[in-house]
Amino acid sequence: MADNKPLPACGFPSLPIRRPARYPFAMTHLSTLYQQKIDAGELKPDAAQEAVLPHFDRIAEGLMAPPVKRGFFRKASYQSVRGLYLWGGVGRGKSMLMDLFVDSLQGVPARRVHFHAFMQEIHSKMHEARQSGTEDALAPVAKEVADSVRLLAFDEMQITDITDAMIVGRLFEALFEAGVTVITTSNRVPDDLYKNGLNRQLFLPFIALIKEQMEVHEMVSPVDYRQDRLTGEQVYFAPVDADSRAKIRAVWEDLSGGPAQPLTLEVKGREVTLPAFRNGVARATFYDLCGKMLGPGDYLAIAEEVKVLILEDIPRLSRNNFNEAKRFVTLIDALYEAKVRLICSAAAQPEMLYVEGEGTFEFERTASRLREMQDQDWGKAD
Repeated sequence: MADNKPLPACGFPSLPIRRPARYPFAMTHLSTLYQQKIDAGELKPDAAQEAVLPHFDRIAEGLMAPPVKRGFFRKASYQSVRGLYLWGGVGRGKSMLMDLFVDSLQGVPARRVHFHAFMQEIHSKMHEARQSGTEDALAPVAKEVADSVRLLAFDEMQITDITDAMIVGRLFEALFEAGVTVITTSNRVPDDLYKNGLNRQLFLPFIALIKEQMEVHEMVSPVDYRQDRLTGEQVYFAPVDADSRAKIRAVWEDLSGGPAQPLTLEVKGREVTLPAFRNGVARATFYDLCGKMLGPGDYLAIAEEVKVLILEDIPRLSRNNFNEAKRFVTLIDALYEAKVRLICSAAAQPEMLYVEGEGTFEFERTASRLREMQDQDWGKAD
């Protein structure tokens, strides 16, 4: 499967160089793979998921087509294939379908990556280009990406950063002009991207470009598979021991669905890193998020980006780690307000985490929220 590893300084070696391949490709359409998984009992029939399969099959047909020679003295080139913007509520299977599709592409240079991580790589490569004296830093970076893939599959497209908003239009325009096909999942309709953002009028042409180059499809389903996976399951593990670690690891492997990579969020010039992230699920330790000098803005950014947080090794809290305890309270408040599903391991049950020292009274609300967030229906849409 195409990976989502960060790009080393030397370029994009994780992406195969785009060269003509043998045709036809030995490719199985996603609709066929989907039915096979239903027959094998790995998936349940879902009308919302089935409705989007023809879009993937159409893209597959286009990607399987051989290069076209447009003139006697010109090299053969691939025809552009209209992409797909797949949006809808969390846990509906958008990422699962996209991953299955990328896995089905035999011989087609493709990459599946979280959108935020991809944009971080673009900014890093642009910085390198500027250091070398390149006047238009985006042009060589876009060309490097376009020369490396025929398909880019982005998970969780959302744009909240003004620096992303100001370059994403030119970047995508260059990719589309080079014949790169783009598939992306999102929780937002295109018109809501960068909503209320600074200088949003400059961003509007990108929304028009998405609608022009990508089929916009809403996945409407009453089923939240990510929540349903946790229904009736334990989500708070105490104390921290070998058994709880093994259970947390099993939950992570089930929810993440594959190899994860760190995700770094830039918040007002600072970097906040989640050590492991995939498909909207993040995994971190108490020290990662509360042992460092993070504040409310950092936790709000995490809550905006993450749908499920697995937080490990919460210690007993007291006057000895008062600052860490205050950050933990702020983190839980941010997760609670954003309805982020929390799975955690801790030294004790919520009511016994903070039993002495300044702040015990204030912690009672946090303990109550930790209890409430364990309910199997917590976080589900009303």
